[in-house]
Amino acid sequence: MGRNVGTLDRTLRIGVGTAGVIMWIFGPLGWWGILGFLPLVTGITGVCPVYPLLGINTAGAPPDQTPGGTPDRS
Repeated sequence: MGRNVGTLDRTLRIGVGTAGVIMWIFGPLGWWGILGFLPLVTGITGVCPVYPLLGINTAGAPPDQTPGGTPDRS
């Protein structure tokens, strides 16, 4: 499974996940803060297992795979 989480999406996930984990550690969220690990891990890895099920890909098009960076038009 390739990356399917774009830059802005990753940044938001890491921010929300970090906030949730910090609030879990310092008490205001209690055990619900453990859920902060979900967006944190998906933001760090760049892969969301739910996105393919919903047909979402915020990472954009995959990079050109031909050598030299020009598409093969033959």
